Amino acid sequence: MLKGILIIGAAGSLLCAFALPSSSPQITQENPFFSEFTTPFQVPPFDLITEDHYLPAFREGIERQKEEIESIATNREAPTFANTIVALDYSGAMLTRVSNVFFNLTSALTNDQIQEIAREVAPLLSKHSDDILLDPRLFRRVKVVYEQKDDLDLTREQQTLLARYYKDFVRGGANLGDTEQARLREINEALSLLSLEFGEHVLKENNSFEMVLDSEADLAGLPEAAVSGAAEAARERGHEGKWVFTLHKPSLIPFLQFSERRELREKMLKGYISRGDHNNELDNKSVLSRIAALRVERANLLGYPTHADFILDENMAKKPRNVYDLLNQLWEPALEMARKEARDMQEMIDAEGGNFKLEPWDWWLYAEKIKKARYDLDDEQLRPYFMLDNVRNGAFEVATKLYGITFEERTDIPKYHEDVRVFEVKEADGTHIGILYTDYFPRASKRGGAWMSSYRKQKREKGRNITPVITNVGNLSRPLGDKPALLSLEETLTLFHEFGHALHGLLSDCTYPTLSGTSVPRDFVELPSQIMENWATEPEVLRSYARHYQTGEQIPDELIDKIKKASFFNQGFATVEYLAASFLDMDWHTLTEARQMDPIAFERQSMERIGLIPEIVVRYRSPYFNHIFSGGYSSGYYSYIWAEVLDADAFQAFKETSLFDRGTAQAFRENILSAGGTDDPMAMYVRFRGAEPSIDALLARRGFK
Repeated sequence: MLKGILIIGAAGSLLCAFALPSSSPQITQENPFFSEFTTPFQVPPFDLITEDHYLPAFREGIERQKEEIESIATNREAPTFANTIVALDYSGAMLTRVSNVFFNLTSALTNDQIQEIAREVAPLLSKHSDDILLDPRLFRRVKVVYEQKDDLDLTREQQTLLARYYKDFVRGGANLGDTEQARLREINEALSLLSLEFGEHVLKENNSFEMVLDSEADLAGLPEAAVSGAAEAARERGHEGKWVFTLHKPSLIPFLQFSERRELREKMLKGYISRGDHNNELDNKSVLSRIAALRVERANLLGYPTHADFILDENMAKKPRNVYDLLNQLWEPALEMARKEARDMQEMIDAEGGNFKLEPWDWWLYAEKIKKARYDLDDEQLRPYFMLDNVRNGAFEVATKLYGITFEERTDIPKYHEDVRVFEVKEADGTHIGILYTDYFPRASKRGGAWMSSYRKQKREKGRNITPVITNVGNLSRPLGDKPALLSLEETLTLFHEFGHALHGLLSDCTYPTLSGTSVPRDFVELPSQIMENWATEPEVLRSYARHYQTGEQIPDELIDKIKKASFFNQGFATVEYLAASFLDMDWHTLTEARQMDPIAFERQSMERIGLIPEIVVRYRSPYFNHIFSGGYSSGYYSYIWAEVLDADAFQAFKETSLFDRGTAQAFRENILSAGGTDDPMAMYVRFRGAEPSIDALLARRGFK
């Protein structure tokens, strides 16, 4: 992913309440969302769902949950865990059903009509969520149960759920006065619309850029796959006989890595880093500034000095200072390494007689050249061994060896696009676990990046286990001509990463939907995904799945050795550009005044403060930083490196025993993957590992120690 993740859960069931007339009987009868799905495993009937179904289903789902909430709030029986907390958690089934499908497709298969529906739905859902969280009758009942918690015979999961609901109501404004609550509603509605607008702008900016080349001389240095992909993109866009390069990563990255045309590399990179910053109808500067200001105002209303304090109160980090401490601990060694990498590149430029200073659009090319010179390795040597189907099956095989689970492709299950593949996941004894959709190729209707989400979360209801329906979505290299999809090493790691998130959703074994699967603190959720990346490049695993797409030949040990030796290469760049984005996120969200800023000046000051070198651009500039202004990672982009401390330490548990030790795997499954958010994450980690993690394994992995 995520590396981006989209989670609409049962607390998404707290997204509700808008007084609209119910749908007509005719729409009710024809609308698939009005009843439980009758497909295999009750997956969404994508073949029956149309855009016209969404609004009536949202309205009806809101009305149904309003009735359920009213019943809870007016219950004459004394508040109990069952009749208040559990009843709340299972309310809104229809609204959850339509929300899960709709919001997944707004990311994976959107269009103008869906975007218009999203703009119409956003304020309805914001109002509905506020109506629930600001209902004094509900809060009184929740508070009564919460204050009795020490006298109740509750399981650990029930204690966590009760604390979560009480805190959600407080953080949702339940203790505010009428005037403050009214302002909070206005802020929440405005933020819901602004976040949508921000994401729509980035998507349109991605799709609007194209660099059309009509001379073969402009293709100098590019590998055959990049040229073929550009020719195919040109045909699709009506530029027959030419070549088109876009901002989708499978087009952008190879161009920056291999193109010998410096002015064209500059054009591509500037096209990428200027998205949302063109002072036109898609400009995001005012949008993001308003988002940041409104977040400060909301945090202040709720008693927090900054938005980061508000968000981190729910995460492992707890306080902004703890995040800054971790980032600063890594920043100096990473920056020192990046400076050395820049010097090495400048020396190569000078030795070649380049007579120019290294710029950000040169970094990818010269990194590739130095890697080739130093390790005799480049991405194009590896691609033939990373056929997409083999990589995916390699990830599946790792899960089978660790947890005994199996994956069987199903062709009888509805899917929303022809690129999608569907797999049934089973225990070793054949027991059904869940359904996994994979959707790996870029298209104009899909936002950038990679992520995992759920169409249905695992839960238990009325004694029955409801199995999950999970999706992995990405923007990986697609098949070209008669060649299958061949991935770069980075894309291979991305596939393993998102599959780790999928396992977290699939292997969930919880009772309550609010706590199941990936419903964990943001800085813990990346542990299951990042630990999976470790297996991807282990020699034993590489030999099992990395086979030449034409000959079936196993990847040579010589190449495996080169991958290992090059693992520290360019880590200064990779760490610095990521940490810079993490600092930028935290700087935006530790503002204490609710006033709009000049985003470009603010960003420049943020990068100057940490000393970002001019040869490197922050991984995400503010106008297209979807993670924090449109996704769920505000004050949370640091979580990838926070979780890497955990995953580097956790993987050592396997290295200390064996790569596929079943006892270690079972402990990881029980305490991490299956446990969802049922307990404090550090307590769960310690139960698995026996101790809190040390940063030493991360420093060693990155070559800083």
